[in-house]
Amino acid sequence: MKLKTLAAGIALSMGASVMSFNAVAADDTIKVGVLHSLSGTMAISETTLKDTVLMMIEEQNKKGGLLGKKLEPVVVDPASNWPLFAEKTRELITKEGVDVIFGCWTSVSRKSVLPVIEELNGLMFYPVQYEGEESSKNVFYTGAAPNQQAVPAVDYLMNELGVERWVLAGTDYVYPRTTNKILEAYLKSKGVAAEDIMVNYTPFGHSDWQSIVSDVKKFGSAGKKTAVVSTINGDANVPFYKELGNQGVSSEDIPVVAFSVGEEELSGIDTKPLVGHLAAWNYFQSVDNDANEAFIEKWKAYTSEERVTNDPMEATYIGFNMWANAVKQAGTTEVDAVEQAMIGQTTPNLTGGMAMMNKNHHLSKPVLIGEIQDDGQFEVVWETENIVMGDAWSDYLPGSKDLVADWTAPIKCGNYNTKTKECTGS
Repeated sequence: MKLKTLAAGIALSMGASVMSFNAVAADDTIKVGVLHSLSGTMAISETTLKDTVLMMIEEQNKKGGLLGKKLEPVVVDPASNWPLFAEKTRELITKEGVDVIFGCWTSVSRKSVLPVIEELNGLMFYPVQYEGEESSKNVFYTGAAPNQQAVPAVDYLMNELGVERWVLAGTDYVYPRTTNKILEAYLKSKGVAAEDIMVNYTPFGHSDWQSIVSDVKKFGSAGKKTAVVSTINGDANVPFYKELGNQGVSSEDIPVVAFSVGEEELSGIDTKPLVGHLAAWNYFQSVDNDANEAFIEKWKAYTSEERVTNDPMEATYIGFNMWANAVKQAGTTEVDAVEQAMIGQTTPNLTGGMAMMNKNHHLSKPVLIGEIQDDGQFEVVWETENIVMGDAWSDYLPGSKDLVADWTAPIKCGNYNTKTKECTGS
């Protein structure tokens, strides 16, 4: 009995020592989770964001890290599998002990992650344009909300190009469907008739665009200026644009403005037939200023390749810098402290101004319209005069127009009803 008790005591002591060692080892670094698809249909877009985070971590470590500790990346591949995003998030937080996650592209992947990161009180930075209608305490949205991309793009087409008929073409998931719901309501508020709006959805990875492009051409032959507003996502864009070229759909006939096509997507196709088509973002590589030039040089040096930059990279860059500043300000990586320190953070963007994080966890930043050039870059043809504050809840949807997000005291709510004065959710 004494031997058993002694053995148990030794084992317990050894176990405690191992736990103590692990705790010390864990405290030696600040772990940064990287949650982007490196395979599957979204790898064409997300792999670059993984590399962007790794570049930012390397750069921060050269500056001495944060709080006297080095940053350690923990990279996982959710493989464009939406439920797997949730599983990988739980793994990053509970097994790897990451202090922050930079990740997701599609809204369906973010929606998959959301309940997990809220349950475990994690922290995620989401760097891609999305449909709005959300504000979580545990997420900072550094991509565009609809009022920072979709609505200004429609205004540009309507006011500058005289568009009267509208094709809303998207991939069949939450972001395109919700964005198009907002745009339909917005267009109708501007007097556009229902018969002048055509809506079409296709699956992820869709490749046969012949009949759809033919339908678009037919819709655009009614004698009214027609445009396509595209929320097509991922590698389906390559055959879509190729088919536009095959059927001779030029930007002069039916311009396309895209919300998910940037320099990275265009780098894989012949852009000559696409010259003149448009994209709406908050950043383009072609923007000429010192900050952007320095970022491009760093990127090329890091990759040792002539790889392009794009808007979600800038959103990642902004989010990472704000997070680093918030950690320094809070003096800790503890989520609740960093979340509050994030509100009001400002950092230079790459378009020559300052980005600001608002109390709804959305950024204020400029909106740009770019025209595709034959070298795969964009020429900026329009931009807002001032930065635009991201709106978490749309003014054009009945269930949303009375809601605001405010994560400061005393409200601290992501969907506060300004009429009932109640928090209708988290």
